[in-house]
Order: sequence, then C-alpha cells, then structure tokens
Amino acid sequence: MNDEYKTILRESESILKVEGSRFLARALPVDASAAAEKALKGIRRRYHDATHHCFAYRTGTTGEEFRCSDDGEPSGTAGRPILFSIDKYELTNILVVVTRYFGGTKLGTGGLARAYGAASDQALKEAAIATRYITEGLLVTLPHDQIGNVMRCISGAGIRIDDTTYDEDVHLRLEVRRSRIESLKEELAEATAGNVRIVHPHPG
Repeated sequence: MNDEYKTILRESESILKVEGSRFLARALPVDASAAAEKALKGIRRRYHDATHHCFAYRTGTTGEEFRCSDDGEPSGTAGRPILFSIDKYELTNILVVVTRYFGGTKLGTGGLARAYGAASDQALKEAAIATRYITEGLLVTLPHDQIGNVMRCISGAGIRIDDTTYDEDVHLRLEVRRSRIESLKEELAEATAGNVRIVHPHPG
C-alpha cells in the first residue's frame, strides 16, 4: 500500500541569469490548490515589475491536483518545464514560481524551456525534502490491566497517540500510518487475547 509522499519543508529560492535575463525561482510548500493560488498572488504583488511569473504546482497526497502556466511566454516553454522539475523530484504539495526579468535578448522556445527548467531544478536542489505518511485514526478501548501489552504494540514507528482518557476503561486515540493499520489490529487483538475494542476510523 502506497501511503507516503514527498514534499518540501520550507521555502527555497535560486537565481539564474541567461543572456541578460534573470530567472528568480521560488519553491514553496502548500497544502491545497487554494493555498498555491494565494501564494502566487503574493509573489506577483511583491515582484510586480517583473516580465513574467510562470509557475506550476501539485497538491494532494497523490499529486492529483496540478496546474501550470506560461504567463505570456510561448506555449509550453515555461509551465510544463517547471512541472517536469516537480515531477522529476516526485514532489507534491508544492508550488514553484519562476519570475523572469527580461534582459533584452530573446532566447527562443528551446532556450526558454531550458532556462525555466534549470531555474526550477536549482530551487528544488536547494530545498529540504521530506517524506510524509498518510495516516488514519483509530479509537482503541481496553481494560486498565492491558495497558502494558497495548503500549508495547503501539511503540513502533508510524503510530502517534493523539489523546488518552480514563474511566472504567482506557481510551486511546491513535493516528496510524495507513499501511500499519491492519497489522496493528491483529497485534492488539493477539496481545490482549481479544480484550480490546477498536473503532476505525475513530469518531471525531
């Protein structure tokens, strides 16, 4: 089961100069297409005197949402090369904007595509890339005398305790890496001799 994806931790940038033109590439982490569009507007305002703001973004844990734009450059010379850079690094939840200040020399379609692609690559090489995991919630209810057995099961990687409450039983709200859920259910049932209740996904 594929339950992981790669993204960047923080903003990174680079500057590429080609034939007098400056290409300022900026990569930003975003969690949705709306956040990408908002960040793009901010960059356009900040560099309002630039010639072009070409961009691409991918969002969603599987990268299912994406958009790219040449922003007035010849079709296919900017947005697609930027998106190709994102895909080459297998990233999602990311926006890359390449802001161009025209230097007076036309680069041609091939030259533009190379410049936008190289600027994007350079910004992504500078980025801190991290692997994230898709998780789901479990509500685990158990008798107090089983807490030791349960804690041994959930001490491994890919499991986080979000909340613990106590009454006549112990109630644990867990966030579990998707690929670990079924095996964890089996481990908990075995460790407690079936003396555990699991609600998946947990309510709330």
